[in-house]
Amino acid sequence: MKQINVKIKQEKGRIDKVLSDLLKEHSRSQIQQWLKDEHITVNGEVTRSNYKVKEQDEISINVPEPEELNVLAEDIPIEIVYEDDDVLVVNKPQGMVVHPSAGHQHGTLVNALLYHIKDLSSINGIIRPGIVHRIDKDTSGLLMVAKNDQAHVALAEQLKDKTSLRKYIALVHGEIAHDKGEINAPIGRSKNDRKMQAVIEGGKPAVTHFEVLERFEGYTLVQLQLETGRTHQIRVHMKYIGYPVAGDPLYGPRKTLKGNGQFLHAEMLGFKHPTTGQMMVFEAPLPDLFEKTLDQLRNND
Repeated sequence: MKQINVKIKQEKGRIDKVLSDLLKEHSRSQIQQWLKDEHITVNGEVTRSNYKVKEQDEISINVPEPEELNVLAEDIPIEIVYEDDDVLVVNKPQGMVVHPSAGHQHGTLVNALLYHIKDLSSINGIIRPGIVHRIDKDTSGLLMVAKNDQAHVALAEQLKDKTSLRKYIALVHGEIAHDKGEINAPIGRSKNDRKMQAVIEGGKPAVTHFEVLERFEGYTLVQLQLETGRTHQIRVHMKYIGYPVAGDPLYGPRKTLKGNGQFLHAEMLGFKHPTTGQMMVFEAPLPDLFEKTLDQLRNND
C-alpha cells in the first residue's frame, strides 16, 4: 500500500476538494471514496469529506492496492475510431451495454475493451475501467475512453466544465415547427417510476440545445447538443416538450417506428487531448437501420 503525505500551507476548503486540486492524478470522487473507507487521516485522525482543512494540517493517504479485476475480457468486435497512448474513441453499436451491472454481466463494452486494450484507467473501479461517460444501451455512437488515470481526470474535467463537444441525432415523434430551440429543465428520478427520470422541481440542472435537420409526416429529424450530461437527458427533455424520441421503450408512445430501441445516435464527439491540448473532433455515421428508416419516411413507405 502506497502512502501519500500532504501538509496544508495556505489551502482552504473541504478536504476532498483541496486534495483533488493538489493531487491532479486522482479524482474528487476517488478521494471521497478513500475518505469513506477511512484511508485518509488528518493529524492522525480519520476524518470525513466535509472537513475544512486548516493551516499546518498533516494529511496522510493510504492508497489501496488496485482490486483484482474480476470482469471477464471477451473477444467481442468493437469499432475503434481513434486510439493513442492516452485515449481511444469507440463507436458503440445499438444494443450494447457500456459496463457490467446486475443482469448484464457479459457482452458489454467494458468486456470488449478488456480484451482489445492493454491499459485502461482505474478511477471508476473494476466494473468501469476506462469509462469516462456513458450512453444508453440502445443509443448508438461515440464514447471517449481513458487509458490511464491522468487522461481520465483531464477528460472528466472537460465534461464537468462543459468544454467537451457532444452532438446527437434523433428521430422524434411530431413535426417541430421552429427550427432551433433550447430545453432548460431540471432532471431527477421520477417519483412515479424509479426506473425512469423526469423533469422535476429540485432536479439537477439540465440543458439541451436542438436544431431541426429534416421534417417528415409525423416525425422530425433533429440534431441535439448536450450542455449537461444527465441520465436519459435527451429522451426526457424531448418527451417533456412533446416530441418523444421514436422507438423509445421508456419515454415514447407504444405506437412507434419499428427498430431496436430509440432512434438516437451520438454522432459527434470533441475534446481537448489530455496530453497535447489539441482539440480533436470525431464523427460517426448513422447506423444502417436508422438510415433505412429515414429513407422510408422520405418515400412515405
